[in-house]
Amino acid sequence: MDPLCSSTLYSSAQTSLFSSLLISTKHRNKTTSRPHALRVPHRELFIFRCADASTRRSQPAVAMSFGFESLKETLTIDVGRAEGRPLDVPLARPFTISSSRLDRVGNVAIRVELHNGSVGWGEAPVLPSVTAEDQSSALAAAADACRVLVRSPPMTLGAVLAEVGRLLPGHDLASVRAGFEMALIDAAANSIRIPLWRLFGGASNSITTDITIPIVSPSEAAELAAKYCRQGFSTLKLKVGKDLNSDIEVLRAIRSVHPDCSFILDANEGYKSHQAIEVLDKLHAMGVTPILFEQPVHRDDWEGLHVVSHIAKDKYGVSVAADESCRSVADAHKIIQGNLAHVINIKLAKLGVIGALEIINIARDAGVALMIGGMVETRLAMGFSAHLAAGLGCFSFIDLDTPLLLSEDPVIGGYEASGAIYKFNNSRGHGGFLHWDNISW
Repeated sequence: MDPLCSSTLYSSAQTSLFSSLLISTKHRNKTTSRPHALRVPHRELFIFRCADASTRRSQPAVAMSFGFESLKETLTIDVGRAEGRPLDVPLARPFTISSSRLDRVGNVAIRVELHNGSVGWGEAPVLPSVTAEDQSSALAAAADACRVLVRSPPMTLGAVLAEVGRLLPGHDLASVRAGFEMALIDAAANSIRIPLWRLFGGASNSITTDITIPIVSPSEAAELAAKYCRQGFSTLKLKVGKDLNSDIEVLRAIRSVHPDCSFILDANEGYKSHQAIEVLDKLHAMGVTPILFEQPVHRDDWEGLHVVSHIAKDKYGVSVAADESCRSVADAHKIIQGNLAHVINIKLAKLGVIGALEIINIARDAGVALMIGGMVETRLAMGFSAHLAAGLGCFSFIDLDTPLLLSEDPVIGGYEASGAIYKFNNSRGHGGFLHWDNISW
């Protein structure tokens, strides 16, 4: 039986047995140093809401969140070791946006090992123009959290995630919080031997991403666009917002070599509202209509965001996404209630995993479209986000490309990338890990 097409995959008796077995691991972990992880067929973990035959073509099957939500209440987490180390990787070429330039990734890798032997990996992406943390402050916060987690008594997954939220609160520590949440959830998925995409709902086992062209010269942009065209990328995300006239010339150059591509414009807060509208005017004169205009104005320019959103949609049919403007649940409510943007960009590093899931639910209930993106991350953090996107199946725009921009890949295993398509298998958790001894202290 195909689990994605069955309406009910477990009985109440099975659910009761499953919960009892999971709860019993708390007692077993206290008497055995490294017990075998509980073997539970993934078909007993999920209930699915499936599209009927008339809607399945236009709307993917969306899984109910039984797996993760139930696991939070039933699986006991007993942390044996936890560490954070620098994760430094050079970029293939400088990554320039309107607010900053980056030559290498300077993130923080998080490793959590449970007493049952299961290991989970996470990554705290650090981009000081966007995240509040730099690498040194992220490492210090991670070290403090590691000490507390190792000393903590066994508790449910939900309780330990709440403890992480208490230790690493708010936007100022969101990236480090996300790294620990990733690692703990990855360890939990490893404990019950299922991949994250199934834990988050199982809507799909693949995603298709766009790819980003940073702020470069028109000739460099054309070179990159031609390369990405050959690799099969149909959607290009173009960084703009530093110089309006240069942005237009870059767009012309890209169109000359990849005329059929779809465009996402990302200004990273770089325009005033009148400049953002001027860009759309000029693109319209060129016969170009972006599929999305991301964060056209400063994060706190709510009026400007409102103006650009309405003109973009009413005059040109272009949706506007809030990215830097949405850094909390309160921001999401403000955007939705004020009709300030058509799309909310979910990034785990600015919201944490639990905060991101809350905003996803709020946006879906309100009928607001979703995008998922990242900072500049390796396949550790990007893999977690990709599993989340595939499992939930609710994102209209997927921007999970930054590992493709790095000069090397430190991650072993994980998803398989073929051009724009990421595919996931049934490896436990997100399936990726680091050679820990090769990561510098």
